[in-house]
Amino acid sequence: MRAGRGLRSLVTPLERAGTLPITPPDDPRLLRRLYDKAAARFGIDWEVLAALNFVESKFGRFMGPSSAGAMGPMQFIPSTWDIYGDGGDILDPRDAIPAAARYLAASGAPEDMRGALYAYNHSYAYVDAIQAYTRHIERDPRNFLAYYFWQVFVITTEGDVQLSGPGTGTR
Repeated sequence: MRAGRGLRSLVTPLERAGTLPITPPDDPRLLRRLYDKAAARFGIDWEVLAALNFVESKFGRFMGPSSAGAMGPMQFIPSTWDIYGDGGDILDPRDAIPAAARYLAASGAPEDMRGALYAYNHSYAYVDAIQAYTRHIERDPRNFLAYYFWQVFVITTEGDVQLSGPGTGTR
């Protein structure tokens, strides 16, 4: 709850939900394989990558662009993607997840995970949230699936609006 409140404090409510594009997420088994592969290659725990993927795009449900221009399942700014994307597709988790691990490693992880997460998003509320979600997944890996099935909401000046899940036409 505290992590969610911290992240919510970073959001400016929209006047209206509009038509934000929501896409079906990739299969959680595929995502887990991608996290494990990137973890082995870059030394970033898979739980950190899962927490990032959850916070950044709800596992690919919101691919952007964000208000800052970030895109894809790991929400890269295109100029950062040019450096860490290794020539891949910013929208493909097969490329974006290892790019996120590459970026974190280049920013000091795993030794300085807080610093690396801060480099990813310059907010300590963001860093605290990622670390809280990571700890929750570490305590019980089934929590990854609990987060995977959370739905997407947008905060508006009129209240929260559900964009995915039952009754919305998307999953």
